[in-house]
Amino acid sequence: MSDGGTTASVREIAGEQCLIFDEAGPLVGDAGSARDLIEAALNEGASFVAVPVARFDPAFFQLRSGLAGEIFQKCVNYRLKIAIIGDVSTYVAASDALRDFVVECNRGRDVFFVEDVADLEQRLSALQR
Repeated sequence: MSDGGTTASVREIAGEQCLIFDEAGPLVGDAGSARDLIEAALNEGASFVAVPVARFDPAFFQLRSGLAGEIFQKCVNYRLKIAIIGDVSTYVAASDALRDFVVECNRGRDVFFVEDVADLEQRLSALQR
């Protein structure tokens, strides 16, 4: 799938239709760009979106900005699950609040911070057991 400079592929992982975005593409930095991700997922029949760290505006990783909460809430509203794929260690090292947030998200079923697609596959497969 390619739309508006965004390239993504749909892949079934553990029973979930996942729309996996490429690193190249516009930054996700506001409600409008979050809607674009959601629209792309819905158009592809996906129940899960996976977005590389590089696609997020750095403000996403500053919880006080509210951007992460806004994006995650939009996903929940549309019954989409989301994974942030890639290394967030630099951001986590700079913020205890973000570190705690990542840990809590990874305990749940709808929002994940994972290293790569293989890590996402393991997490989703574990939820099916």
